[in-house]
Formats: sequence, C-alpha cells, structure tokens
Amino acid sequence: MRAHLARVDAVLVQAVIAAALSFAHLHDVASAAGQDGWKAWAYPISVDLLLVAAWRRLRSGEAKAAGWCWFLIALAASLGANVATAGLLDLDHVPAWLRILVAGWPAVAFLGGTLLAHSPPAPHDETTDAVDEQQPEDAEGQEHAHDPASDPPVPPAADPAPAPPLAPPPVAVPAALVEHARKVAAEHHTRTGTAIDTPTLRARLGVPPPMAEAIAAQLT
Repeated sequence: MRAHLARVDAVLVQAVIAAALSFAHLHDVASAAGQDGWKAWAYPISVDLLLVAAWRRLRSGEAKAAGWCWFLIALAASLGANVATAGLLDLDHVPAWLRILVAGWPAVAFLGGTLLAHSPPAPHDETTDAVDEQQPEDAEGQEHAHDPASDPPVPPAADPAPAPPLAPPPVAVPAALVEHARKVAAEHHTRTGTAIDTPTLRARLGVPPPMAEAIAAQLT
C-alpha cells in the first residue's frame, strides 16, 4: 500500500511541476506576443484544457484519430512555449509568425474543444439489443409449448419400391447401313434358305448389339 502511494505521489509531483512550468512558459510567450494582462494567463489554461479534452477522448476509445490529432496540436503548443523560453527566442523581439500563431490560438482551441467534447456518440443498435433480450424468452416459450416426449411414436417408413428399369434409348441407324444390311440378309437367305438372325447380322456388319437389334427390327 505504501509503495503504491509512493508511486502515485511521485506521479502527482511530476504532474504539478510540469503543469506549473508549462503554464509559466505559455504565459511568458503570450505576454511577449502582445497578449498582456489577463489574456496572457488565459492562453495556458486554453492549452491545458485542450490537452485534457484530447486525453479524455483517447481514454473513451472512440474516434482515436481525432483525439490524437488534437492532443498532438496542444502538445506542440506546450512544448513550443517551453523550447521558446529556453533562450532560443528573444522575447523582446518576437517574430511576426509567432504573433499570428498566438493570436489565432483561441479559435483553434475552441474548435478542437468543441469537436472533442460535443461530438455525437456512436450510434447504438437498439434493434439488436431487443432481439437479444427476446431470444431467451422466445426459446423458453417454445420449449414449454412443444414437448417432443408427448408426440406419438412415428412408425418406420416403408422401403420405397424399386423404380422400373428405364428403357434403352432408341439407336439411330443410317439409311445406307440399313440398305447394306438388306443386301447382306438377302444374300444370306439365298445361300442358306433361312432368314438371317441378329447375331449373324451383327457379325457380318461389325456393329454393336443395340444397333444390330435396331437394324434387324427394320428388316422384318
């Protein structure tokens, strides 16, 4: 517990020191840029508030790109003031570009704070929640409405009757082959005195059995 408090106290001390120094540096830069009186004290407050708003947006986990953008802008303003007052800038002769940046900072800070603090929240799909809430109730109602154990036993289905064999498709026989078969059959009848049978016709013509049967059917 004491070690945890020591770490927390160290962080708080560092935060107070950094805030105080950055606050003073921003005040000095604003005052040197022509913003005297209470206006010079308002500049560091504006920078710190923008930093806090950007940090809160980053912690919320929504629109992190906008949070990082405005956080870096506020951090650049704070670090720029710290570096400028470290002897790199003559506060008695502030350049014109710095006066322009200081004069335009309030509008930039107001825009960033407005976008970070008042952006609309991410849309929440209420239809999905309603469906999720109704699903358990609907499932429970269906379970009570239909009990599989109360259904009568279903008799086993009879084996389906075998389908009749399909008739072979008709075989197309060329007319020239039929005429040749007629000549072969006539020659066989003249030589043997009997009509030619299908196996003999198939052997003489050299055709498969289905075609031989189709030719024999046309010869009768």
